Amino acid sequence: MNPLLVIILAAVLVEFALETTASLLNLKALQFEPPKELQDVYKHEEYRRSQEYTRVHTRFEFVVSSFHLVLLLAFWLSSGFNCLDRLVRSWGYGPVPTGLIYLSILFLAYGLITLPFNIYGTFVIEQRFGFNRTTPRLFLADRVKGLGLSLLLGAPLLAAILSLFQYAGRYSWLMVWAAVSTTSILLQFVTPRWIMPLFNKFTPLPPGELRDAVLAYAASVGYKVDEIFVMDSSKRSTKSNAFMTGFGRTKRIALFDTLIANHAVPELVGVLAHEVGHYKKRHVLQGTAVSFAHSGLLLFLLSVLLNNPTLYQAFFMDQPSIYTGLLFFGLLYTPVELLLSIGLQAWSRKNEYEADRFAVATAHDPNSMVSALKKLSAHNLSNLSPHPFYAFLNYSHPPLLQRIQALQREADRQNKQEATNPGLDLRRVAHIRATALMSGVARRGRRQASGLADTSTTSSVTLPSAIQKALNVGCPESMRDTIT
Repeated sequence: MNPLLVIILAAVLVEFALETTASLLNLKALQFEPPKELQDVYKHEEYRRSQEYTRVHTRFEFVVSSFHLVLLLAFWLSSGFNCLDRLVRSWGYGPVPTGLIYLSILFLAYGLITLPFNIYGTFVIEQRFGFNRTTPRLFLADRVKGLGLSLLLGAPLLAAILSLFQYAGRYSWLMVWAAVSTTSILLQFVTPRWIMPLFNKFTPLPPGELRDAVLAYAASVGYKVDEIFVMDSSKRSTKSNAFMTGFGRTKRIALFDTLIANHAVPELVGVLAHEVGHYKKRHVLQGTAVSFAHSGLLLFLLSVLLNNPTLYQAFFMDQPSIYTGLLFFGLLYTPVELLLSIGLQAWSRKNEYEADRFAVATAHDPNSMVSALKKLSAHNLSNLSPHPFYAFLNYSHPPLLQRIQALQREADRQNKQEATNPGLDLRRVAHIRATALMSGVARRGRRQASGLADTSTTSSVTLPSAIQKALNVGCPESMRDTIT
């Protein structure tokens, strides 16, 4: 039997088994009562609702992942990859156009087949729990825009990758690495200004108490703020978050409109302090470097296996090709990717703790930070007691309880430092007075106009899937950070 067929099949099945096991353990870990330290996060009925949301979401994800697995195995073991290749080759185009057509057909077919799951998740599950605000028209528009961006950005990059591997010879992987890395960097400047506004409206945070408090905080830590943006996330969902993306003059911190509507000014300053912490600790740059190294490793291994006939025989192909090699290597790379993702998730959680410590050290208000995290968890119906194995595999942010405990330890440590070094406490008082002065000026002059007043609209979950697709064209997830 073909050894690579066995390896790839085993890798796919083991990954599915691990994810399924983790999900089952996570369901069993749901507790009748919330952890003692988190009793104030939910009211009794809301806590029950959050558990039901976790159950429904987990079962739905199991159905979706099972369907994906069956679809892949059926298409693979019935020689579907080879049948499609024969059809596309019969049209008589060159290797690069043929590759583009082949991969586009698979991409579009997969998108159409899985579209009902996306519709059900949005308009049934999210609607049932009061999150969905997406209209059918907006849902369709997001997918059309996502498809357009895939054609505009993804197709040229894919054509370049296929051409370089086809014609550039021994060191083609280095050239592809350079092309992918360059595209990734360019997208960091393009995405905040040109891509994200295609999906959401970003408006500068208007004058008022919140803006003045934010500017006072930023000045106190030496963080240059050109603009803080409010994103109209409430047109899609009622979930709340904040994120940071981009480099240099294009770096952007965006607060979801419902985050502003549901949080007090000190809590929002704490959220901002966390995001600034990522910038000050150079997490975005580190994430970029790690992502580039990851891409380099992947492309080198790809170049080693691309001309190996065993890889193509494992998928019952009549002829090898660069475009099918890219596809099949992605499946062969599954166990390596799984191990790397576990390491990257752990590293991401470490960065979140560091950003939280920075927020405590500079905003000097751990209670507001804790309050903000509790409100976010309650508003998003977060699971308060995830199983450790599930969090180990899937969480890029620490679970709420561990995060709050770490914040409290950091606050205690700093209080002890200040008790033994009064100079630290004087600087803290000076910072608080500066922030209070700025906020006081705002209160005397005008009311905050950005949504702190009570409003009937709420917020948005994460960036819509169409944006994710656009960002994933050479834009690693690590370059964009959220508060939860």
